[in-house]
Amino acid sequence: MVFIIAALFIFLDQISKYAAVKYLKGQKPVVIIENLLQFTYVENRGAAFGILQGKRTLFLIITIAVVLIITLYLIRYYHQMNKVTKISFALLIAGAIGNLIDRVRLGYVVDFISVRLINRYDFPVFNIADICVVISTIFIVYLVLFDKIEIGDMNGFN
Repeated sequence: MVFIIAALFIFLDQISKYAAVKYLKGQKPVVIIENLLQFTYVENRGAAFGILQGKRTLFLIITIAVVLIITLYLIRYYHQMNKVTKISFALLIAGAIGNLIDRVRLGYVVDFISVRLINRYDFPVFNIADICVVISTIFIVYLVLFDKIEIGDMNGFN
């Protein structure tokens, strides 16, 4: 079930990026909610919020390693995990793979969701994969802080 959830979000991410390229690239931003939400095409060659521009090889290596480790961990401890932990890992895998596909295929990540908070702060442009990573991270932090994470024996994973 976890890998089906991950596959669904990877598909949603890629189809939304395809639409962003097709309908937004070279066009003016599409305003959805005035002074709050718009769709605009951005090519991000860095990490979150555009940091570490041009470090493609580093991102590829780290992403592949993280996805492999989490996948192996999921396979080994799947039946010991609670649903929130499984969903968190599924979202993390989906987000990582969604942006990995762009980096391998295009050399950059397609971002297109632009939010302005309180009519002053322009939040960095992001995509569905980024949303998956952020939500999974929030879930994982919650699980760890409140000792709700059930992921097997941490010392037993070699």
